[in-house]
Amino acid sequence: QVQLVESGGGLVQAGGSLRLSCAASRGPYNAIGWFRQAPGKEREFVAAISWSGGSTNYADSVKGRFTASRDNAKNTVYLQMNSLKPEDTAVYYCARSRAMIGDSDSRNYVYWGQGTQVTVSS
Repeated sequence: QVQLVESGGGLVQAGGSLRLSCAASRGPYNAIGWFRQAPGKEREFVAAISWSGGSTNYADSVKGRFTASRDNAKNTVYLQMNSLKPEDTAVYYCARSRAMIGDSDSRNYVYWGQGTQVTVSS
């Protein structure tokens, strides 16, 4: 069993920055993905990072603004979010992928954190 705990969400003005953390109870080994969900909308892919190599991929909507990274010693993955927009407002989740390289399909992730709220004001 792998437990994931997100933290770092909050309220920020448009154009500001937040750094989210995803702490795993054990080394996740496979890729960690970031997803978000706003009320009334489907959960959408944000970013993913492989555990061993640190390779990343991003949704087009956040590319160039968000950066995923990881600290293997701390079993923690981070999501640095810059130039935030009101449309980034959502609950953000991290999850462990079934694969070494994460993809955008939430059905390929097996463990999920509880989520952390990000609110971007205009």
